[in-house]
Amino acid sequence: MPTEFESVPEHLRTDFDIFDESMAQPVDRVQDILAEMAQKSPIYFSSKYGGHWVVLGYEEVHQVMRDPYTFSSYPNNLVPHGAGKFLPLELDPPEHTLYRHALQPLFNPKRMAALEPNIRRIVNELIDGFAHRGEAEFVSEFAHELPARVFLALMDWPLEDADFFTHATDVTLHGVPGGTEEESHAARMQAGVDMFTYYSKVVADRRARGPEADDITSQIVHQSIGTGDEERPLTDEELANMFFLLCIAGLHTVQGTLGWSMMHLSENPDERKKLVEDPSLIPAAVEEMLRMEGAVSAGRRATKDTEIAGQPIQEGDRVLVVLSAANRDDSEFDAPDVVRITREPNRHLSFGAGPHRCLGSHLARVEIRIALEELHRRIPDYRIDPSKPSVFNAGQVRGVVTLPVLFTPEQVPAGASA
Repeated sequence: MPTEFESVPEHLRTDFDIFDESMAQPVDRVQDILAEMAQKSPIYFSSKYGGHWVVLGYEEVHQVMRDPYTFSSYPNNLVPHGAGKFLPLELDPPEHTLYRHALQPLFNPKRMAALEPNIRRIVNELIDGFAHRGEAEFVSEFAHELPARVFLALMDWPLEDADFFTHATDVTLHGVPGGTEEESHAARMQAGVDMFTYYSKVVADRRARGPEADDITSQIVHQSIGTGDEERPLTDEELANMFFLLCIAGLHTVQGTLGWSMMHLSENPDERKKLVEDPSLIPAAVEEMLRMEGAVSAGRRATKDTEIAGQPIQEGDRVLVVLSAANRDDSEFDAPDVVRITREPNRHLSFGAGPHRCLGSHLARVEIRIALEELHRRIPDYRIDPSKPSVFNAGQVRGVVTLPVLFTPEQVPAGASA
């Protein structure tokens, strides 16, 4: 029987709510709240959403994520997302492995290398839009647009559909800002319907083109799963669900990391100066930015009675592993709240661990690296505009909503050809 709130030792009881927007406004306070909790215990039991464990410690988060047989990835969300099961995220091995293999063509190293010039072109086109002004709303003009356009390029889908995807995934993850729970639930359901309708049309189109079509979406549509006599084609519903997860996973985590990178490097000008003077340091800086703000808090469910940090966990208990807290555990990281762009080692968990480790981690690193290379080349003295509000959001995928920045205007546009 799942654990009841009243049965948990009093010092481990909390009303912590990962979706509480008050933690994000007017400044992003969630890290301070998590750090204060983690100083007392690596694990708590929250009364929210029917009751669930909140896991904060690095070792404990690592334990949960590497053991899918004890901690199932379904359901991942504390709040229903209205899209059935996310594939392959909410499947466990060995079934999970079959679906994950079907997506491998998207992320093979050769394809990633071929995408790099296109990503750099997109980055510079976006910077071209504001570099001459000396100011920008960084999220809407850059961090929001970049992963949306890269996702569409990755899938060989029309670029003009970027706004549709970013709006629909915003609603899926965060509901209606300021709305009631009922309004958010209804909006999530509608966003799911809209996206699945889009994906169904894509699948139907690629099936009509036949297996000889060489675009990447066609390759996935005509993939089979299973082995031997049990091999079968992917269904339309399975494909739509896989595309749904790819879109959500690819857009908001990159957007958040780009926003937090600008924020942290603005606050640490000496570290930023190192990047401007020596761009070869940028790959290591990307890892530090990922560590500083792990965007995701992943949901798990105990499949049997077990323990975390000596605390009994009952079969059926829901578990929330908070990656941003694990990334600032001082038992794993020296001075974890300090930005060190040359930090080594840097075994952050922002892409998860175990069989569900983020399939698109290499693409995310490429996007963020190229973005930081071009931003530090073209507008190196950026800073957060103190006269305008920066807005963050809470949730199982945290993020940056608005981030106004100032910088010295670029005198001669560098463009994509620079």
